[in-house]
Amino acid sequence: MSEWKSFFNHQQIRLIDHSNPTMHASAMDDFAIDDALALSVSNQSSPPVIRFWVHDKTVVLGIPDARIPYKNEAITYLKQQEYQPVVRNSGGLAVVLDKGVLNFSILLPGGNKLGIHEGYEVMVSLIRGILKQETDEIEAYEVIGSYCPGEYDLSINGKKFAGISQRRVRDGVAVQIYISIEGSGQERAELIQQFYQTGVRGEETKFHYPTIQPDTMRSLSQLLNTELTVSEFKQMVTDFLTTEKIDWIISELSNEEKQTFDKRKQQMVDRNQKALGDLF
Repeated sequence: MSEWKSFFNHQQIRLIDHSNPTMHASAMDDFAIDDALALSVSNQSSPPVIRFWVHDKTVVLGIPDARIPYKNEAITYLKQQEYQPVVRNSGGLAVVLDKGVLNFSILLPGGNKLGIHEGYEVMVSLIRGILKQETDEIEAYEVIGSYCPGEYDLSINGKKFAGISQRRVRDGVAVQIYISIEGSGQERAELIQQFYQTGVRGEETKFHYPTIQPDTMRSLSQLLNTELTVSEFKQMVTDFLTTEKIDWIISELSNEEKQTFDKRKQQMVDRNQKALGDLF
């Protein structure tokens, strides 16, 4: 398991807090921001970055989700439930975002040396460290029956509460995790279960869409039997960084990063228009 701390190179890191759900109109903005930051760390105009972001009532879709046989019906179902569909630019499948889900990105340089598995392990070891006072039972393996299943699903007693994806932009690496902190993990899973049932309808497909079993998923609050909030978890992160003697500073995007964001946002818009068509 990679030790997360070694990747911050004993330098001051930037912490960017975009966790106000009204800050950005769409999750497309946040994927574009992570691209802009990945480019900054890639060209060494920025040290490593940790960024928080939250979106209310959004379902982030993978490219295969946008090719589901009954796409119109499936996307219409999400919209009827008042969820905004967004097609991501990183790997993975459908994920539910709301005010009780914290997205947490780590932006690191050295993508030519940092292996894919190593990138995931950096995030796993960091999350384990943040939560070490609450639990030592976090495991990383694919939780069958969860939504967006992957080799680095995070679970406690077999119940998934977080999933990790990764994107590489030039030499920059964006390791992104969603953490279900508040509310019901089962209810979020039921939404995605219905999305796939509506979109597949039992048809044989080249791509294997997951069969969602809502009982495989929980929130951290449920698993730790406490009313943990997104704000409290963010405080746990900053407290942990301070305890570990990581020099961090609250930051915002530079002017150069804002210009890169504009270009990357347009790419996200183009991607979503192409993937969703009239449903965009």
